[in-house]
Amino acid sequence: MQDSIVYLNGLFTPLEDANVSILDRGFCYGDGLFETMRAFKGKVFKLDQHIERLFHSLPLIFLELPMTRKEVKVVIQETLSRNKIQNAIIRLTVTRGNNSPGFQLDPDASPTLVVHAKPHYPLPKSIYSKGVQITLFRMNGSGLPGLKRGLKTCNFLSNILIRELSIRKGSMEGVIIDPVLGVTEGATSNLFVVKQGILKTPAVNDYVLEGITRRAVIEIARDHKISVEQGILTAKDVLTADEVFITNSGIDIVPVNRVDDTTIGNNKPGILTRFLQDEFLKRIEEDH
Repeated sequence: MQDSIVYLNGLFTPLEDANVSILDRGFCYGDGLFETMRAFKGKVFKLDQHIERLFHSLPLIFLELPMTRKEVKVVIQETLSRNKIQNAIIRLTVTRGNNSPGFQLDPDASPTLVVHAKPHYPLPKSIYSKGVQITLFRMNGSGLPGLKRGLKTCNFLSNILIRELSIRKGSMEGVIIDPVLGVTEGATSNLFVVKQGILKTPAVNDYVLEGITRRAVIEIARDHKISVEQGILTAKDVLTADEVFITNSGIDIVPVNRVDDTTIGNNKPGILTRFLQDEFLKRIEEDH
């Protein structure tokens, strides 16, 4: 297998040579943003939506990227092409770049931009046919000051710990239940429930990121005249749901058959979940 080629600040270089400074604020403070994208047969799924989310988020954290949307898209496609991977997971990371130590922002600092592509290995088919367990965490959601919607930032320690604690409980994912806003999101996913044929998911807010796969699922549902509600969900809504599933760009739509000690539905993927899974895969194939 050939060495992975990474885009780093204007250059394409082997992964082993792609290094950033210890003064990079992404390394020092998690000061940056990232996007995780999926490529199918050489084309990035919903690339425009990923780029739009990135460029919407940049000014919200006072970060300016001296590239256009088109230039970033070209870099992503070129990285994918140079790695000769048809089905891939692509990680784009942009940080505030090198600063002298301290919290003060340096407006003259050049940001760091990295694009890394690796093969996409789907989860075992049994996960999609049988479902997984998730764990609920009753705790305050983690938002950012002055922002009214979640951002995909490099500050991911809380997500890492929630995911690890979930795994130690035998779960694939952990979902935060905020005392005020109710269900927020998973460590790496958005959550949906189905109740009496209605598809429900937490509304986008300070603690809920508008996932690209989340948006695609809602589009599919509406195209097929399935009722969709975006609002506040409680832990009870999850535990008493007919169906539950989680989504993100790497796993697509994964059914949930168990939430902590509670069995969901008939302990197997529900009718609507299976339908959305099939339709989502069709969208990916049609998009290339």
